[in-house]
Amino acid sequence: MHLSSCWTVIGQSAKSKRQKEPGENKIKPINKKVKPKGLKMKEREPVDSSSKSQSILMQVMDKGRFQKLTATLSLSAGQSIELRCKGSNVTWSYPSYLDTFKDSRLSIKQLDRYGQLILTNSTAADTGEYSCWLQLCNGNKCRKDETKTGSTYIFFTDKEELFVPTPSYFEIVYLNPDKPAVIPCRVTTPSAKVTLHREFPAEEIETDETNIIYDAKKGFVYQHPTSDHKGIVYCKAESQGAPQISIKYHLLYVEVPKGPPSATIVASPSRAKVSDGIHVACTVLGEPDVDVNFSWQYPGQELERPVITQNFWRLINRGTGHTTRISKSVLIIEDFEARDAGNYICIAQNLQGATTVATRVELN
Repeated sequence: MHLSSCWTVIGQSAKSKRQKEPGENKIKPINKKVKPKGLKMKEREPVDSSSKSQSILMQVMDKGRFQKLTATLSLSAGQSIELRCKGSNVTWSYPSYLDTFKDSRLSIKQLDRYGQLILTNSTAADTGEYSCWLQLCNGNKCRKDETKTGSTYIFFTDKEELFVPTPSYFEIVYLNPDKPAVIPCRVTTPSAKVTLHREFPAEEIETDETNIIYDAKKGFVYQHPTSDHKGIVYCKAESQGAPQISIKYHLLYVEVPKGPPSATIVASPSRAKVSDGIHVACTVLGEPDVDVNFSWQYPGQELERPVITQNFWRLINRGTGHTTRISKSVLIIEDFEARDAGNYICIAQNLQGATTVATRVELN
């Protein structure tokens, strides 16, 4: 609401200046002069062309008015909003949970000259980044046009919900020494005073704006996490009323370095009789927040021998606050045959690469 009134004041000021000097288009005593439009556009062209991108995002106001959006916008929860992006092939990004729950309050349409996003009956949970960009397509291949984008972070303020609601009451945050860690206690009111607290021992954690900083769009950011930061924390927010407490965050320190999976494989038993059952387990020790995908190659694969595969993972505490993740894939043959004897190969893959391990099962 503040943005809307701010634009109105600026527009009125510019309008009154143009009316005051209708016959002095060639006189430019100061840089604030707005009229004439054609001459001013030419003067500003070099400035505009120096920027890498041009915002194409606008908010539709009442009575058919439009307003270009700045980096942030504050609206009261319950309000509806319509955003438009100029272009014939527009892609949108918005808080992901709106997709997760297929929220009917969200409508996205592509019209001839612009893309349209409408969100009705907004809630505090809708707080987040809303952006759009043009897609440049050549046949089936499309890419983002970096010069035609738009973005704004919208706070849907709600005095009953100072923190952006989350689906859980407890969340794990991994502390990796190689990258910043974020405690995502985002607020719906940008002016709210937010502090970080440790549950035990009960104390407020000081933010020095260097190692620990607060960003209303993200939460508290640990720039250089260490094992000393582990533990359970929560956030407290105050804004013209009783303070509110966020959910709790369990900070776990990560000790495993990044890289392809470190995998091991074990067959039990390694020598089997006909009709025996065998288990071949492939195990990976890795970072808590890194997913591992498993695939198998085995003797009876081409013959389509029936096998069962089970994949699961769990977190383990290795002492001194260090936490790692054990991911495991188990291949099971319930009725071993002679043709099942041979090499069992496990391929474990994460974003950093793949590791292949093998073991042999003999016919006894």
